[in-house]
Amino acid sequence: MGKLAVRALRAVLAVVLAGTVFVQAGMVWALAGGKDSEDGSLPLNPLRVITILGMVSVQVALVCVWRLVTMVRRGTVFSHDAFRYVDGVIGAIVAAALLWFAVTALNAPDQRDDPGVTLVMGGIGLAVLGVALVVFVLRALLAQAVARDVEAARMRAELDEVI
Repeated sequence: MGKLAVRALRAVLAVVLAGTVFVQAGMVWALAGGKDSEDGSLPLNPLRVITILGMVSVQVALVCVWRLVTMVRRGTVFSHDAFRYVDGVIGAIVAAALLWFAVTALNAPDQRDDPGVTLVMGGIGLAVLGVALVVFVLRALLAQAVARDVEAARMRAELDEVI
């Protein structure tokens, strides 16, 4: 991975992370301020909680990807240490999908006249779970690469002994 690609990816990750932290801080400020100024409703409702938790899952994924990019730059991504970050990304994606299903369930009663909206939202949740499965498959490829790297190192050591 080239230096330009690493820098560009890190810039995008930093902007998204800063954006989610900014929005979370604004939501906490609104919650601490009491009632919502727009409609006078209670400040803590299920959708706001889900939004905050959704941003946490995005932040976890961003930090894990940042660490993986660092490992790629250093050439240490094909090690057992990478698995914890890949597992973190998978967990964050699954959490985001579950949160989306919660939003779908909260929205469903309002969609009695048009149940297609609920079906589309459910389909989006399944697509997000599909992304988690793709990352899981990539994790299996990483496991194969790490196993091959370990085997190659073992064979190199044996060859060095013979020579």
